[in-house]
Amino acid sequence: MKFRLRFTPEAKDDLVRLYEFLLEKDLHAAEDALEVIRRGMDVLRDFPFSCRKAVPETPFLRELVISFGSAGYVALFEIEDDRTITILAVRHQREDDFM
Repeated sequence: MKFRLRFTPEAKDDLVRLYEFLLEKDLHAAEDALEVIRRGMDVLRDFPFSCRKAVPETPFLRELVISFGSAGYVALFEIEDDRTITILAVRHQREDDFM
């Protein structure tokens, strides 16, 4: 069974912020980054438990590492139930942690 992905408003804002940051420098890099993030998140539809736990005590709060260039992105997500994954936040790997 495939999981459905949904995004919090904050996660959507994160994607816009990350896109706009790259857009100031390079349109193609900005578009490539969003595509890489999208493809990375597609993995969650089938294998969300393959991602690392964000907090050891909470098995349903996890992080997806998405490689891009010399660094990449990290998506914080929660496995809500047997059908739904909620993307809570997305950050560049060089930004501060979520928590």
